[in-house]
Amino acid sequence: MARPQPPLFEKTKIVAENRRARYDYYIETVYEAGIALTGTEVKSLRSGTGSIAESYAEVKDGEVWLINSNVPEFSHGNRYNHEPKRVRKLLLKEREINKMHGAVNREGMTLVPLMVYFNSKGRAKIELALAKGKKDHDKRDSIKERDWKREQGRIMRDRG
Repeated sequence: MARPQPPLFEKTKIVAENRRARYDYYIETVYEAGIALTGTEVKSLRSGTGSIAESYAEVKDGEVWLINSNVPEFSHGNRYNHEPKRVRKLLLKEREINKMHGAVNREGMTLVPLMVYFNSKGRAKIELALAKGKKDHDKRDSIKERDWKREQGRIMRDRG
């Protein structure tokens, strides 16, 4: 008998989610990465604000950087506040960074952030995916499939 699979990552508090990513991309591999944040950024994220809707990640000089993510200024941060759209370093193992670098360079894939959350230890983490872009006809197929699944559920609920 097979062992039950553990959950993908332990998420206790989801701060920001990029729902559009699953619609626009084929998700291949998902990684969990830490984020290098300043104190006011952590406080701002804990209050539930933050957006990764238009953000992406790229590999430069053996490091992964999160670009264009928005963490609004902390209300009580005064002069120690952070810049809301600054580039943030992602913390990954070297082997994972090398895999991402190869996939982005050779296979034309993109690094897309899926969600920002706090894990059970209270650390800010980001779920990062290696993804391939969908064409317009692929998106239409996804919509048709989603609508058909919804209709199937209705039919099964009515009959049984």
